[in-house]
Amino acid sequence: MRRAAFKIALMGAASLTLILSGSPASAQVTPQDKQTLIASVEKGAPRMADVAHQIWEFAEVGYQETKSSALLQSELRKAGFSVQGGVAGMPTAFVASFKNGEGPVIAILAEYDALPGLAQEAKPEPAPIAGQIAGHACGHHLFGAASVAAAQSLAAWMKANNVAGEIRVYGTPAEEGGSGKVYMVREGLFSDVDATLHWHPSDGNSAAQSVSLANISGKFRFAGASAHASAAPFRGRSALDGVEIMNVAVNYLREHIPDGTRIHYVVTDGGAAPNVVPDKAEVYYYVRHTDPQIVRDVFARMQKAAEGAALATETTVSFEQTGGVYNMLVNDTLGQVMDQALREVGPPVWNDEEKAFAEAMSQQLPAGRKPTPASEIRPYSIGGGGGGSTDVADVSWVTPTAGMGAATWVPGTAAHSWQAVAAGGTSIGSKGAEVAAKTLALAGARLLREPALIETATAELLERRGADFTYEAMVGDRAPPLDYRKSSKGD
Repeated sequence: MRRAAFKIALMGAASLTLILSGSPASAQVTPQDKQTLIASVEKGAPRMADVAHQIWEFAEVGYQETKSSALLQSELRKAGFSVQGGVAGMPTAFVASFKNGEGPVIAILAEYDALPGLAQEAKPEPAPIAGQIAGHACGHHLFGAASVAAAQSLAAWMKANNVAGEIRVYGTPAEEGGSGKVYMVREGLFSDVDATLHWHPSDGNSAAQSVSLANISGKFRFAGASAHASAAPFRGRSALDGVEIMNVAVNYLREHIPDGTRIHYVVTDGGAAPNVVPDKAEVYYYVRHTDPQIVRDVFARMQKAAEGAALATETTVSFEQTGGVYNMLVNDTLGQVMDQALREVGPPVWNDEEKAFAEAMSQQLPAGRKPTPASEIRPYSIGGGGGGSTDVADVSWVTPTAGMGAATWVPGTAAHSWQAVAAGGTSIGSKGAEVAAKTLALAGARLLREPALIETATAELLERRGADFTYEAMVGDRAPPLDYRKSSKGD
């Protein structure tokens, strides 16, 4: 399907219009189809919520999502999907397929990694979980569970109604800085996909298609010589000094880089004791911009700052790139399909207990903000800027891609916060995930029934990226960084 669509798109807009106008009318998704899909998701919603909560409790960080990945794979096998695990050199990645004859190939993305340092109970006040290192502060437990639920409902509907095509679930680990999808794209696992759908937990409901930031991340590791910090400091060469001088140099660099560039870092190893000159130290950096080439250029200048810091401190420095993603290539054709589906599904409806939780949580959120209520759907738009980065972007450069957000958090909640972890562990989170699963199911069904939409979306993709584009991963040819969540201290 996709190869034919590309040939059509290459003919140009005028030829495309003629071809589509002369094509046989495709079947429509009927009201009965929609009712069937929505009812199917509703029937499976308790199990979806249970799966999501199990993954919320697992709270496994990137490339370590062994139990989370196994659980999602098991759910898909039970629904009749064939599953291939450990793809693209990543033990926790998988591709699951349900095929019902020749037809469009629709991919649905699933994520399931947690963030370190954000373990939190499902309470509307700070309540860290002792002994737990991570929490689902970006809601990927809901992301994975809802995507699987949508695929299960689509597969059942396809089988019952003899709908031709294939639904694939791509289990994608380590979205948080590990660039898991990049390795799947680089491996060619999306080469025959006609359209890709995804969603993300949010503090509101929206199918707006936003441009994310391209990103390169990596760790600078300095090595020096240890010594007694008081008795013989002159014998030491502080690796931490190298890190700190690099940080100063990079902070001065901020004035002389293109507007819109984001640079942020955290020191992941600064030594163990103040009275010991540290012989090793590590700093973990991100650079972001909407233009991938600017990201590459700024990171190259940062590497010079690291070399200068090593020279100044008589230390050495090495660099490991841990991630790298493109900016999102938005698709209006698929975006409008997703927006229509979301409006047909409607926003989540909270009960009194959920409203009370939200009211209590709102007291923990920044004052002065006026977020859209969870009972509303935000207006559709395309091309607006987002502040984050995602490896979904790499997928969007090789196949038409669209996503949506559902209110799984209290309005006004920031992603990557304890508040997001807390709400995501309650029925507020699972109700938002149910909205997402229904939306994905309706959008997927429409693409299966109306392949002309895929042809139009593919033509749009080629127009936006250029017909001569060749995908080259921002991570180069390195293997997946399966240990990127470990610092140089080994933790």
